[in-house]
Amino acid sequence: MIRIALSLCAAVLLGSCSASYPAATQVLPASVDDTISNIDVKIIAFNDLHGHLEAPKLSIPVPTADGTHVGIPAGGAAYLAGAIKSLKQANPYHAVVSAGDMIGASPLVSALFLDEPTIEAVNAFGIDFNAVGNHEFDKGAAELLRMQNGGCAQYTQRQPCALNKQFPGANFGFLAANTFKADGSTLFPASAIKTFGNGAQQVKIGFIGLTLKNTAHIVTPGGVAGLTFKDEARTANALIPQLKAQGAAAIVVIVHEGGTTTGGFNDHSCPNLTGAIVAILERLDPAVDVVVSGHTHRSYVCDYGRKNSAKPFLLTSAGQYGTLVTDINLRINPRTRKVVSKSANNVIVQGAGFINHAGVAVKPSAAYPRFEEERDVAAIVSRYAYATAPLANRIVGSLTASATRRQSASGESPLGNLIADAQLAATQSVENGKAQFALMNPGGLRADLQVPNGGGEISYAQLFSSQPFGNNLVVKSFTGAQLRKLLEQQFKTDSNPIGHPRILFPSSGFTYSYKLKNPAGTRIVAMQLHGVPIADDRIYRVTMNSYLANGGDQFSLFNEGRNVSGGPLDVDALETYLRTHSPLKPPATDRITRID
Repeated sequence: MIRIALSLCAAVLLGSCSASYPAATQVLPASVDDTISNIDVKIIAFNDLHGHLEAPKLSIPVPTADGTHVGIPAGGAAYLAGAIKSLKQANPYHAVVSAGDMIGASPLVSALFLDEPTIEAVNAFGIDFNAVGNHEFDKGAAELLRMQNGGCAQYTQRQPCALNKQFPGANFGFLAANTFKADGSTLFPASAIKTFGNGAQQVKIGFIGLTLKNTAHIVTPGGVAGLTFKDEARTANALIPQLKAQGAAAIVVIVHEGGTTTGGFNDHSCPNLTGAIVAILERLDPAVDVVVSGHTHRSYVCDYGRKNSAKPFLLTSAGQYGTLVTDINLRINPRTRKVVSKSANNVIVQGAGFINHAGVAVKPSAAYPRFEEERDVAAIVSRYAYATAPLANRIVGSLTASATRRQSASGESPLGNLIADAQLAATQSVENGKAQFALMNPGGLRADLQVPNGGGEISYAQLFSSQPFGNNLVVKSFTGAQLRKLLEQQFKTDSNPIGHPRILFPSSGFTYSYKLKNPAGTRIVAMQLHGVPIADDRIYRVTMNSYLANGGDQFSLFNEGRNVSGGPLDVDALETYLRTHSPLKPPATDRITRID
């Protein structure tokens, strides 16, 4: 018997109302009550699906006997559903959770239909909870509520329910304990309890869902208007006494925040763990048993107690795009209501083979489990893919070489510079804003434009995957002095740390130099437009996407621009530019100079 009870009173507690590696295992001290039969519960987790319903043509590198690595084909919603089903069959006591960014920044087959296809597919997975991530807010809170509740109300420029006239919404719960509305209530429930067992032999597990507190700075401001995002650890710690009072024997925190390691996808030594998740773990109540994380698109399984014995958490992340799923196992004593042991493994969602962009075959491996496609999920994906195909397969131009997001020493990339060029071209005319140069943010680049060696054609689906947000272009006027201050915001602390600045990509003709060793406010040492130094008192017309125009990525000074003109969609500008310049050679990365 399995029961779910949602905890809706986070506000009360916060001051207002409301296969090549063994599993990472912790065995906890024995109890005098260990004679009672323990209950084993399986937690199945994934994160950062981002609407990747079709196989993303990605591989997971695994070691071979000769010390090299080989790629295992991974991903695809139907295969992910098959993996989840297989893990469920291993234990009748299970819960399936997602650590956010299930939707948003999605490929065309999902994004064209406002991510309704992903919600329908995940409904067929049979999951329990999704901790809301930052990309779930890309189209605003009202549209996100529609994803939960269903219906066909229109909150975006795109028409909802284009294929499914009875869009049902999610049959699983969204959790967002630290996302608050203006009235002090949470946008979604803060936590939930799920009960496992029969009769007197039962245990309860409490689940807390958290959105990263930095969401307001990395989402279009209009998407989070009226919302505040509070501290993750403080929010979780305040909820734990309530869950314990309700009988929770274990606490699972699902948080859309994460870190990075230098190990492989299942290296349980968790080498060199860094990132925002560490600061959260260091302040989290030790009563937490498992932290399921995401956001960084990295995969890891960590016994955090080895790094800090006072914080014996099991920390997991399943990478991105449904290529991995995490198999977490808890053994709980129902009398003492304590976790006896816990373990986790990342499992490759091995699917069909494919030919990669270099023309090399990536083949399935008999050395790793293979999962059957779930037919009902495959049918959902096929239905939407068929409807998308005429647009997705349309050839829009060609490149002489791949345009990648790979950054040079200065921080710029060929794709970033290419998109900046396209945005300038779309807004140079008098009627479209009379722009003189454009600036593009790295977070807006979601996929490389890959072609075979020697060049090749680019489809609309590839363009859309590289720029899936549907941002309009905006032209604003700035003085040279404002531009200098704006570029200095690349080196702010918090989301734009000095060690890893969030470099803005310039269009052709605009160049600048920076020196990180200089004091804050003096790191931009030169700016030029067509070789002429930028003058502090002169007015310049600059193009950006609507996300940046509203102060996205903590570039608040974009808000100070004047004489605003609107432009076309960013992806439309890229299509026009590629079509009129094909075959196009990706631009060099020589517009920014980093002075050491």
